[in-house]
Order: sequence, then structure tokens, then C-alpha cells
Amino acid sequence: MEAIRKYIAEFIGTFVLVFVACGVAANIGCDVTGGYLATALAFGLVIVAMAYSIGNVSGCHINPAVSLAMLISGKMSVTDFCGYVVAQFLGGIAGAAALMGILGTEKGLGANALFNGDVLMSIIIEVILTFVFVIAILGVTSKTENTAVTGLVIGLSLTLVHLIGIGLTGTSVNPARSFGPALFVGGDALANVWVFIVAPLIGGALAAIVYKFLAPEKKN
Repeated sequence: MEAIRKYIAEFIGTFVLVFVACGVAANIGCDVTGGYLATALAFGLVIVAMAYSIGNVSGCHINPAVSLAMLISGKMSVTDFCGYVVAQFLGGIAGAAALMGILGTEKGLGANALFNGDVLMSIIIEVILTFVFVIAILGVTSKTENTAVTGLVIGLSLTLVHLIGIGLTGTSVNPARSFGPALFVGGDALANVWVFIVAPLIGGALAAIVYKFLAPEKKN
């Protein structure tokens, strides 16, 4: 039953992330006069809100790249990893479906796009952005004394990578966040969504590997 509660929490968190943050991106737009900042803050603030509401239930990953990093770091089991990822993707799909029911698909539902049509550059961008985001998560969650500020640090880290990434790929750093909107928008968004699934997973895995090397070993 505890595992089911975790998976439901991950579903809810990912639903809220896509519905609210992608909803801001789609409804307000991402023009440089204010849309960038509003969208970046929306993604960051959702993480803050979810971290302090479902964080004590599931850890508030709401991102397969984060869950993969936790798996590699030995902080979760393979069974939980699979359950988290399924719940996250279902939450992303449900959030995008709810958003589509309100806005339609004309505004894009916050779907990602390739940087200048370049697959390789888009992969590199997403790997770097995800690496930065995930290594911040691993660092702040490594010490129990950081618990009070963990949600703020993670939310601000997501805001930070969005500030640069929105104008490049729309910023994924989260396969579940990207898959939901792409599924309903279709076209190029769906054809290229594999980039925004694979690249964040690579970035998350690299962050876990690098952090394991950098972090001081705990003494028994």
C-alpha cells in the first residue's frame, strides 16, 4: 500500500507540473518580454509546491530523469523506479489531456521543439540542462539538514535551467513532461519527442555518476 501511495503522489505531481507549468507556457506564450520569466517561474514554483506537499510521500521526483539518478545512486529499488516512471508518464499524459480540453492544441500545450531543427544540438542542450538540474537535486538532498530548503533549491534550479533553455528547446529536462503534450500536439512535436526522452535520461544518469565520484564517502 505504501508503494501505491508513492505512485499516486508521483502521478499527481506530474499532472500538476504539466497542467499548470505547460499551461502557463501555452496560454501566456514564451516571448522575451515576459513570457520566458513567467514560464520559468511556473515550472519552478510547481516544484516548490509539490515538494512541500507530496515530498514526504514519494520524494517528489515527478521526473523519470530524477528517478533514474536516484536508482543509479542506490536511493530507490528497480521496482519503485518502474512504478515511478509509469506513474509519471501517466500523470504527464493526463495533465496534457486536461490542458487540451481547456486550450485545445493550437497553442502547442508547451511541447518542446528542436533547436534550429538540429537533433544533435538539441540532445547536447538537454543533456547539459538536465545534468545541471539533477546534480543540484542530488547535492541538496544529500544532507538531512537541508530538508527545510530542499524544495526551494530544486524549484529555483528548475527555474534557472528554464531561463536559458526556453529559447533553445523549450526546456524539457523531463521525459514525462515532454511526452504528454507531444502525444496530443502530434506532428513534429511527437516525431521528435524521443530526443526529449533520451537526452534528459542521459543527463540524469551522468549527473548521478559524476556526483557519486565527487561526493565524499560516508564513514561508517
